[in-house]
Amino acid sequence: MELQKGRPADVTGREEKEIRVYDLLDELGIEYYRTDHEEANTMEKCNEIDKILGTIICKNLFLCNRQKTDFYMLMMPGDKVFKTKDITKQLGCSRLSFATPDFMEEFLDIKPGAVSIMGLMNDKNNRVQLVIDRPVVESETLGCHPCVCTSSLKMQTKDVLEKFLPAVHHEPIIVDMPDYEEENNG
Repeated sequence: MELQKGRPADVTGREEKEIRVYDLLDELGIEYYRTDHEEANTMEKCNEIDKILGTIICKNLFLCNRQKTDFYMLMMPGDKVFKTKDITKQLGCSRLSFATPDFMEEFLDIKPGAVSIMGLMNDKNNRVQLVIDRPVVESETLGCHPCVCTSSLKMQTKDVLEKFLPAVHHEPIIVDMPDYEEENNG
């Protein structure tokens, strides 16, 4: 694995949805770095990639309410523990659970393991509300998949918030997820 600036020179064998991500980022003038790797669909594998990227790949959780009418993508640091009660209280909604892969593919054109903020470019009807944990917003850079889990990107958080999200018509809700590890160690 090595870090390269921008899109791959040769896109042969790459999925169309991955190429669409590069096309949009280039169109928006967003600078990014990329590394290709074996399938990385667990946080453990992503931790190895984090070292190459020099940033943290976010944990991206695709959630929905019991009625399957409201959908959320939660971005949070990969090392944080997720507890449903923490997010539902802040969003003022009923208990959320993980949405099925069918909805993930229908709304974001993403398969499990590749959930990424980049998938919001495929959410043309704005069915998914983006929710971001404050440390992600406050970080200088962030890492994510380009809608596939065999490549990872690093870009400026500011570019994602100020260029990418407005272009795909999504506005995030910022939340403060507790850091349970700190509480246990402190």
